[in-house]
Amino acid sequence: MNGLNRIQAIPPEAGLARSAYEEIRRSIRSGDLQGGSLTSVRALSEALGMSRTPVREAFVELANDRLVAFERNRGVRICETGRHDIEEIFEMRLLLEVPAARAAARRMSAADLRELESALSGMKDQLSDETEFMRFDWTFHRKLLEVTGNERIVAAVEGLRDQIRTRGISTVGRSRHLDAIVAEHEAIFDAVGQGDDQLAADAMEAHLSTTRALLLAQEDPSASKTDSKGKS
Repeated sequence: MNGLNRIQAIPPEAGLARSAYEEIRRSIRSGDLQGGSLTSVRALSEALGMSRTPVREAFVELANDRLVAFERNRGVRICETGRHDIEEIFEMRLLLEVPAARAAARRMSAADLRELESALSGMKDQLSDETEFMRFDWTFHRKLLEVTGNERIVAAVEGLRDQIRTRGISTVGRSRHLDAIVAEHEAIFDAVGQGDDQLAADAMEAHLSTTRALLLAQEDPSASKTDSKGKS
């Protein structure tokens, strides 16, 4: 089955549902398990070298994350992301991350700001490596979210990002370059550093709205030009 030969076996002592979840999610993210493809608990348990029970539990969690879907009498489908999914994901991210950026501008300590700057520097240093770049990108966003003190918000946004990243959807190299993304993050960082909560919120909204608009344009290149908020 496509991609199964690249699944990394998990040692028996580590054969828990969480380990299976992380490895299957990694395989979806890398494209080893492609969006739209069909697999099964049996096939994955054999690839992972573990029993079916933890794999089934992992699939239930992945289904809750909308990364896979169970199909009766067929198996497990790796989900694909369409236009409607992108709209919903970014609507949620705007609702969560714009207020978080506003809060960060008000509450960030000097130590927090140094961590945010370190993440931004990491992005600048990895302009030739998209995988590492996006790791620092998440570190940047996560730091802003952590200031809320609400781990559920952090987990929710991570899940939303995964629904985009694990399905190979990206603007990188298609409709903008990494340095353009850096510039958007620099605007957020500068506003937070100045303690300007409105400017920080505006910069985050602009960043997320630009990403949404570009992704939607990629989904439907023939669609009419979208505005900065991704609406027709």
